[in-house]
Amino acid sequence: MDLAKRSDTGAAEPLAVSDRVFGVEYKPGLVHQVVTAFLAASRAGTKAQKSRAAVRGGGAKPWRQKGTGRARAGTTRSPLWRSGGVTFAAQPRNYAQKVNRKMYQGAVRSILSELVRQERLIVVSSLTLAAPKTKELAGRLAEMGLKDVLILIDELDDNLVLAARNLVGVDVLLAREADPVSLIAFEQVIATEAAIRRLEERLV
Repeated sequence: MDLAKRSDTGAAEPLAVSDRVFGVEYKPGLVHQVVTAFLAASRAGTKAQKSRAAVRGGGAKPWRQKGTGRARAGTTRSPLWRSGGVTFAAQPRNYAQKVNRKMYQGAVRSILSELVRQERLIVVSSLTLAAPKTKELAGRLAEMGLKDVLILIDELDDNLVLAARNLVGVDVLLAREADPVSLIAFEQVIATEAAIRRLEERLV
């Protein structure tokens, strides 16, 4: 299949790409599973609370079992008491979900194909800046009518990264590090021709 590539002059040129990467069926169930797993893996999982067993103190029975007229109590660290433990106290845990490589790559291919179908993937010959000027990058994106955009590049470009850092809704990512969450988080995705080739190498 062919994608429309914008040259440096602004003219559209056909770019042949792999159907196995940019022309597959969209699978919402797979994408949802992989995105959920990706977000779950980023959770710290470090929250911790103390149960009645973990709270310091409370070893002695506050008063005798019978004869006082008060409700029976065995410890001052009951969750019902002030300074007591927490009922069903949270403990540190690992939220990671297993997603194999085939599923992960399938989800990325599915997202890229859907971006093509929705005409949200824009391919350019190159995207470089002579200096790390935010104003220059903002102007070039404005010319293309883009605001909320992910820029995929093949090699790290410090000028481009620094220029995009101060723009809200703009991010720069290496094609080899493109993940499902980043690909669906923006309205548009700009990819250089080299980035497209890198994606094909990674996903075919």
